[in-house]
Amino acid sequence: MSEKRGKMSLSQKQSVRTDSHVSSSVSVKSDCSKDDPPYFSEKKTPSTKSVRSGSHVSSSVSVKSDWSKDILPPNFSEKKTSSTKRVQYETLDLDAQTHRSYKNFKDNLLQIFQDLERKILTFLKNELQKFKKILQKEDLDYLKDFNKNRCRNKEAALDLTLYFLREMKQDEAADTLEDELFFIHQLKCSLKKKYQCVFEGIAKQGDSTLLKNIYTDLYITQGCSEQVNTEHEVRQIEVASRRHESQEIQVECTNVFEASEEDKQIRTVLTKGVAGIGKSVSVQKFVLDWAEGKENQDISFIFPLPFREMNLKEQEKLSLMDLITQFFPETKGLNITRRNQFKVLFILDGLDEFRLPLNFDGNDVWSDESSPASLDVLLTNLIKGNLLPSALIWITSRPAAASKIPPDCIDRLTEIRGFNDAQKEEYFRKRFTDENQAKEIIDHVKQSKSLFIMCHIPVFCWISATVLQNILEEKRNNVVKNNQADDASKTLQESNTEDTPKTLTQMYTHFLRFQIQQSRRKYDGEHTPDVSWDKDAIFSLGKLAFDQLERNNVIFYDTDLEACGIDVYKASVYSGMCTQIFKEETGIVLGTMYCFVHLSIQEFIAALYAHLFLDINKKCVFDQDSTEQKNKSENMIDLLKTAVDKALESDNGHLDLFLRFLLGLSLQSNQRLLQGLLTQNNRNDQSRKEIVQYIKQKFEANLSPERSINLFYCLNELNDQTLVKDIQTHLSKGSLSSADLSPAQWSALVFVLLTSEEELEEFELQKFKKSDECLIRLSAVIKTSKRALLNDCGLTDKSCPALATVLGSDTNLKELNMNNNNLQDSGVELLCTGLKNINCKLEILSLKNNCITEGGCHVLAAALNSNPSNLTELDLSENKLGNPGMKIILTLFENVQCRLEKLKLNCISITDEGCAALASAFNSNLRELDLSRNQIGDSGVTEISSLLRNSQTLQILRLSDCSISEEGYKALSSALRSNPSHLIELDLTGNDPGPSGVKQLSDLLQDPNCQLKTLRFLGPAADEGCQYVTGIVGKNPLLLRELNLSEHELGDTGVNQISALLQDKHCTLNTLNLCGCSITEKQCLILTSALKSNPSHLRELNLSWNELLGDSGVKNLSDLLMNTQFKLEKLHLCRCSITEKQCLILTSALKSNPSHLRELKLSGNQIKNTGVNHLCDVLKDSRCKLERLSLYGCGITDVSSLTQSLTNTKALQFLKQLDLSDNKIGDSKQKLIDVLRVSNCYLSVDGADKYFFW
Repeated sequence: MSEKRGKMSLSQKQSVRTDSHVSSSVSVKSDCSKDDPPYFSEKKTPSTKSVRSGSHVSSSVSVKSDWSKDILPPNFSEKKTSSTKRVQYETLDLDAQTHRSYKNFKDNLLQIFQDLERKILTFLKNELQKFKKILQKEDLDYLKDFNKNRCRNKEAALDLTLYFLREMKQDEAADTLEDELFFIHQLKCSLKKKYQCVFEGIAKQGDSTLLKNIYTDLYITQGCSEQVNTEHEVRQIEVASRRHESQEIQVECTNVFEASEEDKQIRTVLTKGVAGIGKSVSVQKFVLDWAEGKENQDISFIFPLPFREMNLKEQEKLSLMDLITQFFPETKGLNITRRNQFKVLFILDGLDEFRLPLNFDGNDVWSDESSPASLDVLLTNLIKGNLLPSALIWITSRPAAASKIPPDCIDRLTEIRGFNDAQKEEYFRKRFTDENQAKEIIDHVKQSKSLFIMCHIPVFCWISATVLQNILEEKRNNVVKNNQADDASKTLQESNTEDTPKTLTQMYTHFLRFQIQQSRRKYDGEHTPDVSWDKDAIFSLGKLAFDQLERNNVIFYDTDLEACGIDVYKASVYSGMCTQIFKEETGIVLGTMYCFVHLSIQEFIAALYAHLFLDINKKCVFDQDSTEQKNKSENMIDLLKTAVDKALESDNGHLDLFLRFLLGLSLQSNQRLLQGLLTQNNRNDQSRKEIVQYIKQKFEANLSPERSINLFYCLNELNDQTLVKDIQTHLSKGSLSSADLSPAQWSALVFVLLTSEEELEEFELQKFKKSDECLIRLSAVIKTSKRALLNDCGLTDKSCPALATVLGSDTNLKELNMNNNNLQDSGVELLCTGLKNINCKLEILSLKNNCITEGGCHVLAAALNSNPSNLTELDLSENKLGNPGMKIILTLFENVQCRLEKLKLNCISITDEGCAALASAFNSNLRELDLSRNQIGDSGVTEISSLLRNSQTLQILRLSDCSISEEGYKALSSALRSNPSHLIELDLTGNDPGPSGVKQLSDLLQDPNCQLKTLRFLGPAADEGCQYVTGIVGKNPLLLRELNLSEHELGDTGVNQISALLQDKHCTLNTLNLCGCSITEKQCLILTSALKSNPSHLRELNLSWNELLGDSGVKNLSDLLMNTQFKLEKLHLCRCSITEKQCLILTSALKSNPSHLRELKLSGNQIKNTGVNHLCDVLKDSRCKLERLSLYGCGITDVSSLTQSLTNTKALQFLKQLDLSDNKIGDSKQKLIDVLRVSNCYLSVDGADKYFFW
């Protein structure tokens, strides 16, 4: 290419590019040898326009008249006519003056050329510097300056530069410079001219507006459903309006090809959006920003190729380069594939308007951009990357046609949501310079939910603005005309007349009236308030609208018009008269197309045509070609019923809005606005009642949610809200859970919930009915919510198909809670059909306690592995998975796309075998792991510890109730010391740490590298008790061996909290002192129950000076003493009001478990002689090893039995202290003293040595 380019001057290239019919003057000789200097030819007519601007005659570039006066440009050619010749110096004829001048000229010639050389070099040096900056992409302003102020000296400098660059074999630099200064700049100029203005819903005859003055940013999101749509586009807008912006990834229009760090390079983008949502305007803004040098300047060429225009080339075979040249003639001669230097973007706008099939599977592979092929072959290969694989592709489409592009050809899927609520208001404020008028119109639109939702569509904002502005102006004109000054300030709401539209039908009827009135005023000079209808024109347009609506066409060509009896001339007339309804468009170069300004206008005109057809022919429009109905006369109710049936039969809802308009137009209030066009029928009210009843009967057929919702909108157009109000009453009373709803009422409930003003963040099934039927009925509501709480509702596998459908749809759902139901493996298998769908964006899945086994794990793991990139949390707790099931779930971690961060496998019957599998399969993304209530033991914890040594991500580990003992705690402590910087929470609730387990882990908290913020040994109640005790003693009781709470009034709350702590195995107290704490019988029961559940550590218990223990208190304490695991060594029960009877209960307990007790204090209790006798039974037991017995002040008078028991048993060899002080023993005392004298026991009685142990 560079070789060919080197043999042609820039001016010659311009001549070729513009198809000049006359040869162009040449700046650089095309046949220059390598040694010859460039030759600049004479320019013949300075006034002739440059060929570069597209002239068809010879061009020479004149010097600009406003060139700087200080620096005259060098003149490379003569500016005179061809008869003018250079001055001839003929010395023979010169007079003296001429001779002197010539002599001076010769004398100064050296100086002149020195000055000339300096000026030329300075000029060329400056120009070369600019050229260098252009090649370095540093001086884009010069591009504009060069082309704007292009003149011979600049052309010459460029030609010289290009000539010598090619002489130097620097073809790439020469080509790039020429591309920047000609091809790219000329394309930008052309696109800027085409795209800088917007015809906002108006045909070419209307007034244009600069795009920058009216453009409002649109809400564009990344990712959307790839499923086949079963909803009308208006319904899709209603659904989109309920989506939560916070959960979506927003994409700026200018950055649509910008990939995130983790994404692969983006080549092909598909942008979906309903009709009129702003797809083409977004394209227009993108192209304009590029053409003006504002955005995406790394792209060399942008080629917008509208599908609607390419339809006109469907019969031709042409190459890709030919196609580009036909759309953009200024690129003729460009080699777009040269050394892959160019970054090229093709924008294929309006896929839904393309009439060729796009046979991706059947078309030939085509990779030669210069070889001709059918348009279908070219486009499929361009999109697939066979043609120009480095080119970027941006396709726009309405949702229904988006499925024409295979998903594997799309790198990014985006959706234009139109205006969000703030952008709607911004549009109206830009549209109206009068702030008060803008506010009034915004307030009115907001009052009707259906109108405000429709304003997501920019074209509907324009329609609403047009109608409401006209109504306001008309009302104010009437007020002024009638001198009603007091009413002049009334707003749309305050006037409260039937004229103000509140439904879609009313809005579009007003819109049609105003457009017809405007055309009459403009073309016929009519200024009457009544509308003069052109029935024939509307009938013809209506037939076109209806016929093409049935075919799903929104773009029409001459052949389509002719089929409806409209010739091309009439089409232009219609377009001129109804500029804001029907428009004629001329493509860039390819021909003429027609369309209604928006699909909804086509649907309205089609509905109007149906009424007109009935008026004129007394036949239903759906039967116009039927031979069976040829002689049958039909009326309004026949039309309406047939339309309802046809709309319900539609797979994609394409007749839904048409039906709403058709029913709305049947009302007398709307027909009055069309007086003179439609025949006024007195039976309309009867027809309304019949069709309302007919629609209500349709609900009994269990319609799809999409169809039933549209029927409620139809009832709204018919001003019937009875079903809706009935359900609203149930909701307000909270009686839905007990109500027996009919199918119609179920549909009404769905409609009410979906059209509620409140956003449905969370759906909770328990608020309605806990049943499969309720879930199935309300699945459309679940689809719009973000979280679905379906737990504890007795659900079975019957509800799973409906849920799977929701998961596989374009849904908001991110969290699904199915805990505590009965899905079983069969239900999980059904649910998985939705989970594996690429549309499923579920992030949290909870299936706790659903009777799932190893078999269910197989299908679940397979589904999640096929669609792994969204789920971050999985809960399978309390299912019978076992080690095999767990190993299957762990296969998820083998998938590199797995994003699972939280895994809950609580109580699934795994052992240390499962832990070993987990340690080997651990995933780097996992942040939280719950293995609680599994019998993994110390060996399982050892496996987990090896995982902790290497994990860089695990932050939360829950191992409660896992049968972990001291050895397991040691293993955990060792692992966390070796890798202390990641785990922030460790839960070991319900394990048995042994004497040192808690301390080993608690010591970790002192390590400055340790990130543990929560080290949980206790359950919530025990933790609360721990905090309570810490508040009293100032220390963590888990690290204490002795706890002294004596003299504290604990009360019920305190005792409950302490008991919760005592029953936890992490509490390893040896000594508990509750002396003088006013403990009651009830509280004693709570304490002893706690100690029963954790009996193995306590060795000393002091309950002295608690006089309210009573019989039950002593009984409960005795039960505790009988526990063989309770190894109490010291028991202090002084001053506890223990009686003889209670002493019997107490000693009976001690007899059953006597081997551990070493010290017993019962002082201050009136147990008397009988009590001592009971104690003697304990001493007689050969297992008794009591060392200290305190019976001070117990009302004892006789110790004979005590003396005898000590004499005849081994007890005396253990007893070291016996306190009988403050008892009136009498004569039996001496014998006891004699017995004890031969032992090591110290006795304390009246006057003898006294030992008091309190």
